[in-house]
Amino acid sequence: MIIKEVLDSTGAQDFLDVARQLYKNDENWVCPLDKDVSAVFDPNKNIFHSHGTVTRWVLKSDDGKLIGRIAAFINEHKAYQNDQPTGGIGFFECINDQEAANLLFDTAQAWLLARNMRAMDGPINFGENDSFWGLLVEGYTTPSYGMNYNHKYYQKLFENYGFTTLYEQITNHLDVNKPFPERFTKIATWVANKPGYTFKHLEAGKLEKYAADFAEIYNDAWKDFKNFVPLNVKNVLETFNKMKTVMDEKLIWFAYINDEPASVVVILPDANQMIKDFNGRLGIMQKIQFLYKRWKGVNRMRAVVMGTKQAYQKHGLESALFIKLKEYVLPLKQYEELELSWVGDFNDKMLALHEATGASFGKRHVTMRKVFS
Repeated sequence: MIIKEVLDSTGAQDFLDVARQLYKNDENWVCPLDKDVSAVFDPNKNIFHSHGTVTRWVLKSDDGKLIGRIAAFINEHKAYQNDQPTGGIGFFECINDQEAANLLFDTAQAWLLARNMRAMDGPINFGENDSFWGLLVEGYTTPSYGMNYNHKYYQKLFENYGFTTLYEQITNHLDVNKPFPERFTKIATWVANKPGYTFKHLEAGKLEKYAADFAEIYNDAWKDFKNFVPLNVKNVLETFNKMKTVMDEKLIWFAYINDEPASVVVILPDANQMIKDFNGRLGIMQKIQFLYKRWKGVNRMRAVVMGTKQAYQKHGLESALFIKLKEYVLPLKQYEELELSWVGDFNDKMLALHEATGASFGKRHVTMRKVFS
C-alpha cells in the first residue's frame, strides 16, 4: 500500500474520488458536493485556517487503486481544552481492511504527535459540528445534507485501533403530518400567546440583524458546555449567506421576550434530495437541475440547530417555535418529515423536547477519541 499527502490538484481529486469508489454500489449514500469538501481545506473559504492547521492523505493499493483517505487537523481554539492536547481526524474512508485503516490512522497520529498533540478525536470536521461530524453506527438510511454516512464496518476499524466513544449524537425524525401530542400543543399555544412574547421568521433582507440575534442566543445557550467556543456575528453571517441557496426563510424562527432575542430554530430543506444524482459534481447542467429541484421542492427538512438562552430554557419557547413552524408548513402540503439532528447524549433538555414532540429515533452517530500511548 502507498500513502501520499495531498500536495497538488491531482491528489486533491483523488481525495474526492476515494468516496465515489467506495460507495458506488450503496444506494443510500449521497455524494457530498466536491466544492463543499474542498472548501474545508481552502484557507480562503474556511475561517478555521486562521486558528488551525490541516492536511490530508490518500491511500492506494500497490496496483494504484484508491482504497482510503484521511485528514488530520489542529484547532488551536479547542486543542488545549482537554486533559491532553487533542487534534482531530476526519473525512476517513477505507476499504474493509484493518491494516489499511491502521496505516491511515498511524499517519494521522504521527503528524499530530509531531505537533505536540497527545490524542485525536474523530471522525470530526475542521469546522463547525453541523456537518461532516461523527461516525454513523445506527440508522443506515439516506442521510440528510451535511450528515456523515459510512459503511457499517467502520466502527470496528475505529474500535480495533483503540478509539473509544466520547459521546453519542442522536437524530430523531418527526412526521410533519402527525399531530403533536395534546400536552405539547397546549403548552406551546399558551406560550405563543403570552404578553411580550413575539415570534418572527428570518428575513433575507435583514441577515445582519438575525445573524447578531442568533449569535447572542447561541453563545448564551451553549456557554456552559465543555469545550464551547463562542460564535462571532461575522461567522454566523457568512454561514447564513452560504445557506441562501437552499434557505426557506419561513423555516428559520426566532422567539423574543420583550424584544430580547431568546430562542431560535434553524431548519433547512434537505439539499441532499436535490443533489443525490449529481455524484458530487456541480457543473452547469447540475446547477440547472438544482434550480429546478429547488423550485419543485423536497419533502424533508433538517433542523440544523436549536438553542434557547439559559434564563428562558423553562419557558416553553421551543414548543412555541414548533407550532409557528407547523402553521407555515402544513398548508404547503409539501414537507413530510423533519429530521431533528443531531443532539449530543449530554443534552438532556433537547432530547426531552424531541420526545415531547412525538419524534421517533432515526440515527446514532458517535464522536470517538484515541489517546496516544
